[in-house]
Amino acid sequence: MPTAAIIGGGVIGSAWASRFLLNGWHVQFHDPAPNSEAVLNIVLDKARRWVPEVYDRLPAEGALTLCDSIADAATGAEWIQESTPERLEIKQAVLVEVQASCAAEAIVASSTSGFMPSELQAGSARPEQILVAHPYNPVYLLPIVEVVPSAAVPEETVQRAEALLRDIGMKPITLRAEIPAHVGDRLLEAVWREALWLIKDGVATTEQIDDIMTHGFGLRWAQKGLFETYRTAGGEAGMKHFLEQFGPCLQWPWTKLTDVPDLDEELIDRIVEQSDAQAAGRSVSELEDERDANLVAMLKALRKEDTAAGAFLNRLGGSGA
Repeated sequence: MPTAAIIGGGVIGSAWASRFLLNGWHVQFHDPAPNSEAVLNIVLDKARRWVPEVYDRLPAEGALTLCDSIADAATGAEWIQESTPERLEIKQAVLVEVQASCAAEAIVASSTSGFMPSELQAGSARPEQILVAHPYNPVYLLPIVEVVPSAAVPEETVQRAEALLRDIGMKPITLRAEIPAHVGDRLLEAVWREALWLIKDGVATTEQIDDIMTHGFGLRWAQKGLFETYRTAGGEAGMKHFLEQFGPCLQWPWTKLTDVPDLDEELIDRIVEQSDAQAAGRSVSELEDERDANLVAMLKALRKEDTAAGAFLNRLGGSGA
């Protein structure tokens, strides 16, 4: 079976490890944090609980090896996934160390949510080997992954990366231009910034904002995304009618997307207080369990309707995690 190296644990790295393992890959895992094994086991337990609910069949689980060094983890791996803290100097140093031990033909991918591959490649021995593979949490359930190469990465490497990601049940979206924060996080940041203003200005609470999303357009986005949602809003005339009808509102000063709210102590305290009240005593683990159960139910429903993420999973034949 193929082998993946996971460098850096935490929620994202551990979930990457879970996805590879549940798809039959062997995993060589390295994270120097003293609690890394405990975090990995918690995430892996969640993946083992929920992933089989979505898929008709899974291969035999791969073998997990805990490694004492980056060199031990990277040696012999076909895919190396770096998920270290979001600091450029740390990632660059780790990638240099990875390349000192991994095979030249191995794919070296970073989970970075913000850095561009050309930034990660600076100082590396083989820049053509490094690209971004940015997933979304929980990685073991959500299939999407943004693949971002730089101009230094050959097309053959990109295609091989896409094929290996599909092998573990992921849907790679390859971006043909480098941009900080890629695509998904830029969209999320725009919503996040506006939400902070709404709280700061006393317009809405964290719970009200979340309710508007979960009881409204969030349900539409899960099946139709942004543009198909608006296409249907245009009626039989479609997208052209929608743009002609609602396009002028883009000129109205509704949002504050060009301004950044000052995340001062007052705003932080207000968000924390409202968020604590909204959680109503539920632990993060309990919230994760609720999230995963709901994701499983939605993925099953989308599979039944053969649409959006469900259609993708059906094309996999119901296998893969």
